[in-house]
Amino acid sequence: MGSVRWAFRCRSWSPSRTEWLFAARCVQPEEKDRIGQFVYTKDAKSAMVGRLLLRRFVCERMGIPWTEIRLERSPRGKPYLANPLKISPHFDRSWSFNISHQGDYVVLAADRGVQVGVDLMKTSMPGSSSVPEFFRIMTRQFTAHEWSIIQSAGSEREQLATFYRHWTLKESFIKAIGTGLGFNLQRVEFHLSPEPLKPGSVLRQTKMLLDEEHEEAWIFEESMLDADHHVAVAMGLTDEARSARLAPPPSPFTLLSFSELIASASPLTEEDPAYWESFRMKVEAPQRCREAQASA
Repeated sequence: MGSVRWAFRCRSWSPSRTEWLFAARCVQPEEKDRIGQFVYTKDAKSAMVGRLLLRRFVCERMGIPWTEIRLERSPRGKPYLANPLKISPHFDRSWSFNISHQGDYVVLAADRGVQVGVDLMKTSMPGSSSVPEFFRIMTRQFTAHEWSIIQSAGSEREQLATFYRHWTLKESFIKAIGTGLGFNLQRVEFHLSPEPLKPGSVLRQTKMLLDEEHEEAWIFEESMLDADHHVAVAMGLTDEARSARLAPPPSPFTLLSFSELIASASPLTEEDPAYWESFRMKVEAPQRCREAQASA
């Protein structure tokens, strides 16, 4: 078994011209073009880092040279490795991987021999409604048990943190099974670990009920990148892994620097100076997001 847990803090990355142009050369041309269409630098940075994280993982852990990696998207937008057997008959096909970006970070989770889904959320106050109104809008996404836990958490901030904790758990499961928006989230109910969730720890005690039945085949890891960012990793064990008790051990997220992110990177295209000019003309984020970050 094996596990990879990587995180990159986009908010603290202000790319230089050299960094941004090199990063752009190291992703596929159509991805470079898609990233260039984002209106805000916050979104462009997150998308760029997500592609670099995926390519670093495929190169370093799956053994495919950077220049031979071809990533495509499923109809539901999930990235996957295209035609790996044409690249190398010896690549490690046992890996499952997934990425998520929200708030200040981008994360990647990968494991051998299990289905993997990861979701990340930042605890933040609703932008256009009160907390009770926000919860009213989201009522149908949670079970009565889950709402009782959320609304008994304490202050509005603590209730929001508990809400986002449940949300990342649900989304990590949905991303692992690849179902997308058609899945009724009330079919899954989470019973949280009794241990407090805090930065630096990885919890594994949370249990999931699917259609009111306890699901033994799924393990959920919960952690916090900092005081505001919750991460959940869903791992679906195969029958073989369950019978052999081969669940991977808990793994904390490793925070990467930009130099670590591109350590294995190789350029795919020529440098495009206009790409930097376009990037530096963007604003960081919508006004409401900038105000929220300033008050954080």
